[in-house]
Amino acid sequence: MIDEPEALSNAPNSPELSGKYLGIITADFVKVAEFIQEASHQIRRRGFSEYPIFVACREPQTLGTVLIARGEMNHNEWFYSATFLEEFLQREIIGEDGEEMFKENFKDPAEFACLFVIDSDFTRFIFVPYPED
Repeated sequence: MIDEPEALSNAPNSPELSGKYLGIITADFVKVAEFIQEASHQIRRRGFSEYPIFVACREPQTLGTVLIARGEMNHNEWFYSATFLEEFLQREIIGEDGEEMFKENFKDPAEFACLFVIDSDFTRFIFVPYPED
């Protein structure tokens, strides 16, 4: 079972994360969690970044590289792309003044997926624990 994720509190455009919305995100995430966890491991092992980020969205985005298309794994309803902190800094999605705070709040990537959720007017970082075996 997935525990309730902890959200980065000062992300821009961030309404409070409702339980219903959180349930929608985590119900889809559990379908792809094993694949995302392996991608996170590979990003770190290959030296791309110590801060992998996975963009979760209902419509394709230009941020990151698409890993899983909608419907590709276990009837998932979201697209998942892989990226990392450095792209967010380069594209100025996270400003220089936010880099340290992001790093301080970043959870252990072996245990949590950092999701950047984009859905209509909702944009927020959340950390979702990977399901235990």
